[in-house]
Amino acid sequence: MGYAVLHLDKSPGNESAMTDHIERNIIHPNVDPNRVKLNQKLITFPEGVTNRTEAIQYRLDNAGLGRKIGKNQVPVIRFMLSGTAEDMKRIEQEGRLDEWCQDNIDWLKKTYGADNVVAATLHMDETTPHIHASVVPIVQGERRQKPNKKKSDQTDDKPKRKYKKKNPNRPRLCCDDVMAKAKLIEYQDSYGEAMSKYGLERGIKGSDARHITLTEFYRNQAIESQNLQTNIRELLAVEEAKRQSIEELKRQEQEAKLKSRQAEEQKLQKESELKKTEENLNQVKGQLKSEKFKSSAADVGTTLMDGISSALGTSKVKRQLQEIETLKHEKHELNRILTDLPK
Repeated sequence: MGYAVLHLDKSPGNESAMTDHIERNIIHPNVDPNRVKLNQKLITFPEGVTNRTEAIQYRLDNAGLGRKIGKNQVPVIRFMLSGTAEDMKRIEQEGRLDEWCQDNIDWLKKTYGADNVVAATLHMDETTPHIHASVVPIVQGERRQKPNKKKSDQTDDKPKRKYKKKNPNRPRLCCDDVMAKAKLIEYQDSYGEAMSKYGLERGIKGSDARHITLTEFYRNQAIESQNLQTNIRELLAVEEAKRQSIEELKRQEQEAKLKSRQAEEQKLQKESELKKTEENLNQVKGQLKSEKFKSSAADVGTTLMDGISSALGTSKVKRQLQEIETLKHEKHELNRILTDLPK
């Protein structure tokens, strides 16, 4: 069972940058541009209002506030509502995301007042589906009483001033009332109950985990995105090196195959030449024997050795002997070449 995520953050004043981010007028690195079209606006703006910043101002102008808004006052509270990443993916796969969105909007309106919930957008283009909501902290009722000063700090010689009591039911802008510590605990409790039907439970009470502001969150997201992009570039460089290495090995393999084929063809050629040389050698030897025989038969009355010497002395026989020596040398060279050829 995962956790329901409810995060509240006070606005610093100027909401233009956050509006640009929420409405995707600016695409940050952690946003998938191909999924921006899946985002949904969950609150309909009043007539004539075109964006979140205008919706905030519209509520402030039409809330019936009796006093001018001070520069130190918080005009809007930013909300991020989501759940554990795995559970949000499960809710999406189960086809219950629209129901989850509606329950979130119902909880916001019930908790902070329907008129105060001025904008809400479902983001589907980041890692985990989540809702950005904007609540203008308009409240009614008596102000929270500040702790009394110690008696030692009070002077009896000054008369107490009397002020005209103001209508306790008049609307006023007060972020401190909305984000009082006791109420923040109540919000987490009630939000956890509302999300329990989706298998999400309240975060651990008393946890040391610290909420970060949305600005910090997106800064961390940007850093993680940059680190991820760096890792991707490094992985791509490694893959490119591997690809080039594989291509080089393939090239070497093709060259080796070509050399092997050429060596085989050269071997066959040399074997053919050697065979022809042996045939020529045998033919010359046969001719020599015939010439020797004829010379010996013609020299009747001489000794056999003289006949052979005479026969060897003829130019034809000498030429044939030279051819035999040449053929023997060629045969020796061919045998050497065949031995050196790769197997």
